[in-house]
Amino acid sequence: MQVVPHTMTTDPELSYSLVIPAYNEEFRISPLLLGIDRFEGELIVVCDGTDRTADVVESIAIRRADLRIRCLRFDHRLGKGGGVLAGLAAAQAPFVGYFDADGSTTIGEMLRLFTILSSTDCAIGSRWAPGSKLMVRQGLMRRMESRGFNLIIRILFGLTFHDTQCGAKVFRKTAVDSVLPSMISRGFEFDVELLWRLRSAGFTITEVPIEWQNKGDSRVRKRDMINMLAGLFTIRFHKGRP
Repeated sequence: MQVVPHTMTTDPELSYSLVIPAYNEEFRISPLLLGIDRFEGELIVVCDGTDRTADVVESIAIRRADLRIRCLRFDHRLGKGGGVLAGLAAAQAPFVGYFDADGSTTIGEMLRLFTILSSTDCAIGSRWAPGSKLMVRQGLMRRMESRGFNLIIRILFGLTFHDTQCGAKVFRKTAVDSVLPSMISRGFEFDVELLWRLRSAGFTITEVPIEWQNKGDSRVRKRDMINMLAGLFTIRFHKGRP
């Protein structure tokens, strides 16, 4: 299956579309989906790994007829950004978003972010903004890396948000559709490019303090950090100008 960043007609019967990138998440996706009591929209799980994640998702979709769960299967690695891109392109609700499969952000927090779209085009969860609640904190080294990365983003892109990398973001579908065709990132730097392009296009972005807990087993490795930095420079100085 190929990722095609195109727009789709929205479904007025859907309230929200939430994308869950799920690369080799067969052990964490089940408690996440089964823990959702109610959701007035569709859950799009993007499966591009080598384990049984897609089988688990499809099994839960049958058991949880009260939830609208869609499973997108890919036979090749898309990257974090590529997975989110595929899900957003397939989303059919007027309000869309994405969050991580590890459950660091609850469905309740995502619903709270959606309510903020009544006054903004994009609402992003922030672990570092005043008022955030970190139930389980990251380790000291991870926090230092995060702050250093944020400083680089401020210098390169002029984005003054406290936290661009929190896996909890929601958007008006019209705003996302206007910038997706220009996206070139497929890695973990995807969030930065998306926010940069939205802001450059004149859309409003609101940073929201969020309740978040570190679940451990981060998918971001040292090699990924290096690739993220290289990707940011490519976006900013070569072929990524808005």
